[in-house]
Amino acid sequence: MFAQRAFVETDLLWLDRLLARDPFVTLLTTGDDGLPELTRMPVLYRRDGDKVELIGHWAKANKQSRHGGRAKVLVNGPQGYVSASWYPDKESAARVPTWNYAAAELIGELHRFDDTVALAQLLSDTSNFFEASVSQDWQFDASLDDHAPSLRAIVGFRLDVQQIQIKLKLSQNHPQANQLAVIEALQALDTPDARELAQWMQLYRSEHGDQPDA
Repeated sequence: MFAQRAFVETDLLWLDRLLARDPFVTLLTTGDDGLPELTRMPVLYRRDGDKVELIGHWAKANKQSRHGGRAKVLVNGPQGYVSASWYPDKESAARVPTWNYAAAELIGELHRFDDTVALAQLLSDTSNFFEASVSQDWQFDASLDDHAPSLRAIVGFRLDVQQIQIKLKLSQNHPQANQLAVIEALQALDTPDARELAQWMQLYRSEHGDQPDA
């Protein structure tokens, strides 16, 4: 992922926020033919200090489920168009439109597993986590006849993350007046995506303080 120095973030709290916001990621591997293979999937995110891992599963029929080794994961964040007309200095600084967004790219080592005990624990942990996110309490129970067959249809994985790149492109390279104007304009759009992007811009400003005028 291309990231100019002004937009690189090293505080892993932002990775926590990105994966709490959207744990539905894109897993990329290289196929036997040299072409990329990708799967969109939910994952469980675990971090202990600088140690990060993602846990998930494929359908066994998915060709990617036979892959081990190096892999990349793309994590999505809020994003949206920024009009040049919103900048107070649009004429004097010859501003152009851009796109603000937050995202992360993780690179690591994939470890596959297919033993039933580990898979049952994975499905239990996954269902418990996502059921809680919608205030429900359905549970996976491998002892039930209608649940057990699921274990034969999946392959689990753990991604031990070795490289983390977080990009926050939130107008921090602009003068403060521009940043505040963009936040105000996004809020005025009154759409969920625009409001969320404005909130992330405000959060970044609150944690980093007023940035020096560019």
